Amino acid sequence: MADQPTIRLATAEDVPLILQFIRELADYEKALHEVEATEDSLRATLSFPDSAPKRGSVYTALITPPPTAEDPAPVPVGMALYFYNYSTWRSAPGIYLEDLYVQPKARGNGYGFKLLKFLARQVLEAKGRRLEWSVLTWNEPSIRFYEQVGAKGMDEWLKMMVEGDALNKLAEGA
Repeated sequence: MADQPTIRLATAEDVPLILQFIRELADYEKALHEVEATEDSLRATLSFPDSAPKRGSVYTALITPPPTAEDPAPVPVGMALYFYNYSTWRSAPGIYLEDLYVQPKARGNGYGFKLLKFLARQVLEAKGRRLEWSVLTWNEPSIRFYEQVGAKGMDEWLKMMVEGDALNKLAEGA
């Protein structure tokens, strides 16, 4: 329907916009200084529908508002950056949502919800069993939003991560 937003997979031409969204999200999370992504690094690591999948294929779904008389050619206002994972206990694939972002000016229009619905459909099409992500504990607006769509916090699981020097040390001699 023409009055509905559109969701599509990003192409290499969308990389500047994806980087912009990453930087805006990092700024919101007070971590802009931690962003190392560049247009070149994103082109080298993201997968696009018109190219061969890369190791660990990471995709970006972009959402664009419907055209209006004031804006007949709107640009995307949000993204869901995700990759496929696997659950050994369920013996089924799933999707891990790395980042969900909608620009502040476009929030409240259901775009985040529509991106989550898109990902849920992708999981089911892959005969998958779960859609998962992490959220910062202080991000109450996002937590409330996620709870409204039926997500539940996994308090018994602690997210673990190895990066930087610790990653280099762990890989030594492998």
